[in-house]
Amino acid sequence: MMPLLEIKDLHAFYGKSHVLHGVDLVVNQGEIVSLLGRNGVGRSTTVKATMGQVHSTGSIRFKGEEMVGLKAFQIAHKGLGYVPEHRDIFPTLTVEQNLILGEKKKGSSKSARWSLKDMYQMFPRLQERQHTQAGVLSGGEQQMLTLCRTLMGDPDLIMIDEPTEGLAPKIVDLVAEYLKELKNRGISVLLVEQKLAIALEISQRVYVMGHGAIVFEGTPAALRADGAIRREWLEV
Repeated sequence: MMPLLEIKDLHAFYGKSHVLHGVDLVVNQGEIVSLLGRNGVGRSTTVKATMGQVHSTGSIRFKGEEMVGLKAFQIAHKGLGYVPEHRDIFPTLTVEQNLILGEKKKGSSKSARWSLKDMYQMFPRLQERQHTQAGVLSGGEQQMLTLCRTLMGDPDLIMIDEPTEGLAPKIVDLVAEYLKELKNRGISVLLVEQKLAIALEISQRVYVMGHGAIVFEGTPAALRADGAIRREWLEV
């Protein structure tokens, strides 16, 4: 497979704090790849660094082009989408206004894969709430809105940080189905997730992080078979 996102020897820093220590990671075209690990090991920092939000060194190549040194908005314009852990909706705008703000710029030579109609078909609850201010939505509804707003920018790869955190089991299942639909539409996914069962169900490959570095790379089947890795780096 052709790498869509290729990270090599990535180091990241918060001030003088050295958080990532030589991360190597690849997401190929059409893959769902999960980045697993306990809290505080550097998973969120990895996606923030990839999005240009954290000072980093090394190489981050997206569609063959180097991203290190670019600003976050420039990286987004290249087709890399990012759904942060803390949602970042516009609370005083309606659901529909939030979605329209995420829409891809007019005049692009590439036709968009997603429309408002697609978003409402995928999550009917958003259509029911389309004229409601986003700030009064439930946590699950806000998560749906953030995911859909990012999709309206028509990314080729979307990085999603803890999409199921704090959600009811029924909504978690809905988000898992949504992620599979992304793959069906040709969008690659880098998923930061703590719920091992979901990650193993929907991913083609998984990485496990520990202490700012990758400690395992392989298929879900390989991780299921490796009890030592799960006990040391994943289980509480």
